[in-house]
Amino acid sequence: MQAQQDTLKIISNETKNSIDQLSVVTPSMYASIFSKFANNHNADINNEKELAKELMIMECSNLTDLQTQASKSAMQLSDSTTKAINAIKEKDEKLLNIVLQETEALRREVEKLKESVYKDELTNVQNRKWLRDNFLKENSDTLKEAGTLAIIDLNYFKIVNDTFGHIIGDKVLIFIANQLRKTKYSVVRYGGDEFIIMFSKKVSSAKAIANLNTIREDIISKKLKAQDDSFHVSFSFGVCEYKAGAILSDVIEDADKHMYEDKIEIKKRVTGI
Repeated sequence: MQAQQDTLKIISNETKNSIDQLSVVTPSMYASIFSKFANNHNADINNEKELAKELMIMECSNLTDLQTQASKSAMQLSDSTTKAINAIKEKDEKLLNIVLQETEALRREVEKLKESVYKDELTNVQNRKWLRDNFLKENSDTLKEAGTLAIIDLNYFKIVNDTFGHIIGDKVLIFIANQLRKTKYSVVRYGGDEFIIMFSKKVSSAKAIANLNTIREDIISKKLKAQDDSFHVSFSFGVCEYKAGAILSDVIEDADKHMYEDKIEIKKRVTGI
């Protein structure tokens, strides 16, 4: 079930990315696009009702766990706040120290809760929700501050999955995510085999390109192992500088154009795995 769920996540992300630029999507359009990507991954979706039921149970369980932990943290915060108010009124230093320890423990719990909400389960980098909550103005697609965005897409990733299986494919995604961390900036798994890096405004597009080129050349020079076989991986990327107030989808679309131009060039050098 887990392997099937991981494959469905990949297909779902690919579908969402594919329809992202469409202004209108009907259920039949979504189903058609989803089926196309499912066929690409040789995924069996004939038992859709049973599969949906199992996934719903699993997701509801995860949401319940998050809700329980959030409620527990809120109750602890309320209790600690009451103690703090009483300690201040009574000038009770001993009680204040207890409140301090409880607050520190609560802070750690809240950080764990945030991590579970914002981290991609597979690669352990940030997810789309983290990107939106940290870089966009509330309830909008508008970027709060200026910066430089890079979008990264793996080359020949379908061949890796088809040749070695999705377990090796997952390991490749983890490997690439860890390599991208070398930029020292925020790495986001945007969907499937696509990543985004949010560079600060201090990093020009030229510097971001140079940084990613260095990482890519290092990756290309490495051989990855799959049982008795070995293979190479590479990625293509596009970079776009943006100003405060820019629309995220426009910035991604611009970076995406550069990425596909880069993909044409890199595939002239790297012709497979």
